[in-house]
Amino acid sequence: MLGTFRKIGPGALVAAAFVGPGTVTACTLAGAGYGYALLWALVFAAIATMVLQEMTARLGLVTGQGLGALLRARADHPVLKVMMISLVGTALYAGNAAYEAGNLAGAALGIEAMFGNGASGRLVFSVAIIGVASVAAALLVSGRYRLIERILIGLVMVMGLAFLVSFVVIRPNLGGVVRGLFTPTIPTGSLLTVIALIGTTIVPYNLFLHAAAVKARFGTADHLGDARADTVLSVGFGGIITILILATAAASFFSTAGTITNAADMATALEPALGPLAKYVLGMGLLAAGLSSAITAPLATSYAITETLRLRTSPNGLAFRLIFLSVLIVGAGLALLNIKPLTIILFAQFANGLLLPLVAIALLVVMNDRKTLGTHTNGPLANVAGLIVVTVSLGLGLRLILKALGAL
Repeated sequence: MLGTFRKIGPGALVAAAFVGPGTVTACTLAGAGYGYALLWALVFAAIATMVLQEMTARLGLVTGQGLGALLRARADHPVLKVMMISLVGTALYAGNAAYEAGNLAGAALGIEAMFGNGASGRLVFSVAIIGVASVAAALLVSGRYRLIERILIGLVMVMGLAFLVSFVVIRPNLGGVVRGLFTPTIPTGSLLTVIALIGTTIVPYNLFLHAAAVKARFGTADHLGDARADTVLSVGFGGIITILILATAAASFFSTAGTITNAADMATALEPALGPLAKYVLGMGLLAAGLSSAITAPLATSYAITETLRLRTSPNGLAFRLIFLSVLIVGAGLALLNIKPLTIILFAQFANGLLLPLVAIALLVVMNDRKTLGTHTNGPLANVAGLIVVTVSLGLGLRLILKALGAL
């Protein structure tokens, strides 16, 4: 068992990526608005993420290539290549640059919750953004993949501990939690929230990041079992964190007089039980969530774009570094200027709405290609699971596109 835990690595990057400030906020608002009823959506999202990420891990180990390179190779027509490159570049770069502002702001919000007060709050917030961005940049520039991996594992553990403390202190109704986990229901008005919970977990850039990370860590298909164990344990742990957040919010705010506008408001609900420690528990959770995502989003962008453009895919490569640094700089600038990158995020939603189902379908097609994977192609069970995820991805993509078009 200990040996299995020592092999955890690339999967932790996936967990660190999807348990960001946006996920914390989405889960908090879902619990506050609908109680325990939507916990099942997080279970589905975690299992669906395991299915897709296992496929990308297998693809990376068997072929020795990342997902971006394989997608480009399968686009035979020049027009298709240009479309694929443009879509990947636009969706991932513009989207992750916009979301990076949220990641940095979320981490800064955690620091501000712990140390900022009164007139000094905005100053602490701004300094925190610069500090978190600098830490993320330093780690990425170091090019030390294993160090980044260990730090992200640590941050995921910090998130888990922070939200576990919240869960234990609030003591949600366990019967309600069990019913929410295993009895799928969609309360009136909650459909978009259900899709949002799934969409914050199944994200396109994790598919590019995981294939490259598994290839770098495990090397060959001989370690496929290790990669699968890493994926299940890491994504499963990330899923448990999201469940803890939603359940705690449900116990704190649902059917009470409490109101909530973002995840930071949860500290108020914890004060009766934790007292002065409430802001530190929630602050540490938000800081860990923001910093982990602030590292993984630029890293995934660099992997996806360099693979697709056939540039040097190495943490020490010039193009690789320029891409992740530019994502960090743009995100930090948006967060520091207090600009709500609404237009960019809407455009990113539109592009990701197209990208997610397309990538999922392309991945499923590749995973059934014996010329590419030999004996490691999908079996019937994997294909059925993949088709279910693709169907949900199509629904999610359509919803994102319609939402973006309506808002624009």
